[in-house]
Amino acid sequence: MNAHFDTQSGSGDAAHAGIELSEFFDGHPVATFAINTDHVVTHWNKACEQLLGWSKEEMVGTQNHWQAFYPKQRPLLADLIISGEEDEIDRHYLGKHKRSTLIPGAFESEDFFPNIGESGHWLHFTAAPLRDRQGQVVGAIETLRDVTERRVAENALRKAHDNLESVIEKRTAQLAEVNGRLEDDIRQRQLADAELRRRNVELEQLNEQLSMAQQQLVQSEKLASIGQLAAGVAHEINNPIGYIFSNFGTLQSYLDQLFEMLAAYQDAEASIAAPEVAARVRAMRERIDLDFLREDIPSLMDESKEGIVRVRHIVQDLKDFSRVDANQEWVWADLHQGIDSTLNIVSNEVKYKADVVKEYGAIPDIECLPLQINQVVMNLVVNAAHAIGPERGRITVRTGTGCDQVWLEVADTGSGIAPEALSRIFDPFFTTKAVGKGTGLGLSLAYGIVQKHKGKIEVSTELGKGTCFRVTLPIRHPADARDNQEAKEAKEASQ
Repeated sequence: MNAHFDTQSGSGDAAHAGIELSEFFDGHPVATFAINTDHVVTHWNKACEQLLGWSKEEMVGTQNHWQAFYPKQRPLLADLIISGEEDEIDRHYLGKHKRSTLIPGAFESEDFFPNIGESGHWLHFTAAPLRDRQGQVVGAIETLRDVTERRVAENALRKAHDNLESVIEKRTAQLAEVNGRLEDDIRQRQLADAELRRRNVELEQLNEQLSMAQQQLVQSEKLASIGQLAAGVAHEINNPIGYIFSNFGTLQSYLDQLFEMLAAYQDAEASIAAPEVAARVRAMRERIDLDFLREDIPSLMDESKEGIVRVRHIVQDLKDFSRVDANQEWVWADLHQGIDSTLNIVSNEVKYKADVVKEYGAIPDIECLPLQINQVVMNLVVNAAHAIGPERGRITVRTGTGCDQVWLEVADTGSGIAPEALSRIFDPFFTTKAVGKGTGLGLSLAYGIVQKHKGKIEVSTELGKGTCFRVTLPIRHPADARDNQEAKEAKEASQ
């Protein structure tokens, strides 16, 4: 960019050099102009004419080059380089100029000129000093490049960037708001989950308490039932015990006589030949009828054994029925055997009111809790006995099977159930009996036990003719329910 002018050469050489410099300027594709130390335009090339719209004839030899850029006169960057006042450069191009890193003493700047063209142009211009052979500044040269398209593109890019930043900022704010709401929702869900877990724990505790209360209720109902049956059971036990004692008293008398006879025989062994002794022995044998004793004593012993067996069965049935159910296990059981055992227990409650008729079908063993099924049978039979009026009636116990299930029915010829009470008969503490005559728990407990066995209990009734309860039970208890029951019992055992 620096140019050297030889001031010692002849005028011909200088003129020749000036012509070459003019040709160089005109052929240069970059808009360029030059001024001398008097700020007079010495060169104004064609590219400059095209860019700025001012011809060489209008500019060369004048100091009007400012008119191509500004509406009012002010120095250009080339003018300030000739003046050598950098403070003035800072004042006129504050924040818009910098020193060139390639050309010593040169400065660069970029600005928008609204007077150039129809809508203005952005120009990037570089101004450098022109020196002679001795290094003295003899002028300045300034090149101009139109960077309007770049600046427009940069502005558009900046605007797009600003818009993008605005969109990002807006979206970020929206996202922050959504995140805030989401965090609130998460906190609310966590609180709800914690509350749900707390309520589940409370519900589990309540279920455990309810289960324990139900077991206690079942046992209480059993004890109440046993209390009602105690007098009858005692009477049933006293009957066989009575004739056992009577038979053993008679047996004792027989044995005394037998021993007396045997003693007489013993005494007679030494003098059996004496006629009076033989007569006395014969008279005694005839009096006590020794042959009858030989026949009657075995019969008495058999009756006594039968009575003892009856007592044993009654006591064993009562013991089994009153057993606490907490540790029962699901086992395969004979339903008929359980029904017979229960009927034996309640026989005194029933036998003075009704005849019990058994109509057993061919049924397989079922998987159940036998003592609880016995409780159901007892409640149904006792209720049937209570439903029979003053005239002697009939209670029929039937069993049958079908579709992987067994069923049992307890039907009576009693008074039946009123329609308004039918929907409540399985409710706890509901009873149609007089005050003090019933707890209202019998059918409720029976219903709960049947549900526990995954079965169902149905009732059909007709006023004045009787009622029939049918209990349907699965032959094999569902595995999931059995496993849950075993887990529950194991937990209760561990506590």
